[in-house]
Amino acid sequence: MSSPPKTAADGRQLQLDARAVALLLGCCAIWGLGQVATKLTLLEIPPLLQASARSLGAALLLLAWCRWRGPDFWRSLLQRDGSAAGGWLAGLLFAAEFACIFIGLQYTSASRMVVFIYLAPFVVALGMPFIARSEQLSRWQLLGLVAAFAGVVVAFYEGFMQPTAGPRQWLGDALGIAAALLWGLTTLVLRGSRLGQVVPEKALLFQLGVSALALGAASLAAGEAWPQVLTAASLWPMAFQVVVVSFASYLVWFWLVRHYPATKLAAFTLLTPVFGLLAGVGLLGEVLSAQLLLALVTVCAGIALVNLGGRRA
Repeated sequence: MSSPPKTAADGRQLQLDARAVALLLGCCAIWGLGQVATKLTLLEIPPLLQASARSLGAALLLLAWCRWRGPDFWRSLLQRDGSAAGGWLAGLLFAAEFACIFIGLQYTSASRMVVFIYLAPFVVALGMPFIARSEQLSRWQLLGLVAAFAGVVVAFYEGFMQPTAGPRQWLGDALGIAAALLWGLTTLVLRGSRLGQVVPEKALLFQLGVSALALGAASLAAGEAWPQVLTAASLWPMAFQVVVVSFASYLVWFWLVRHYPATKLAAFTLLTPVFGLLAGVGLLGEVLSAQLLLALVTVCAGIALVNLGGRRA
């Protein structure tokens, strides 16, 4: 007979169980494909407009989902609970993150972008001890984060010295790193504010709604041209981003953040570059260099150390 899972004082489980691992693997695969979908959609829809439309479409789906949950759930979603400040901050960080990703993909490859985005666990690991003492990492787990960071450094250096996506590839790579910092900060806001105590649907709705408005305003300010004709080449990838990535997978992610340790969740998502790199090479024909492959292997080794390398301090 198995023993019950250990929980922290706030009710979160201290270890990732089989359900959490399965959900995380699904999310990682979806997010890896998401970068390819964004790259394909950029052929017809400019970056800020695309990001705004994606958030708006997912927000409408989420509202329909919440209405389907019933009147009691809907009323609980609308009640005042002190989460508005954290919600607006998380939404603005979310908007800035995806502005960096979508603009950056104009200059770098999807397979490179997905590697850089997953610097986010370092931000989470450094910030979480100030929020929850139970989520401090052991020495082996810190070593794993350092190893993964070294892999990202290798990838950035290779792209700076030997660009394969154009002379401004370094700019796309740098925007990917900026997006990672913003994602990590968003996770810390989710856990450190009242937003971390509300239902996942409300947390996600704040981010989707605020980012749709902010990114739409940024698109107008930048003077982006609206596409005159849309074809299946961009509509299908856009539908995948709205329904599968921004609605379904993010809803699952926020549920995970509410019930499991954020540091282990964030570190586990470093598997996403594996799926993203394979998708970029297999679907877009992007170059797989020896240095990028080395960076990927190092990142995966870091994941193993973080999740298996010792007990929490």
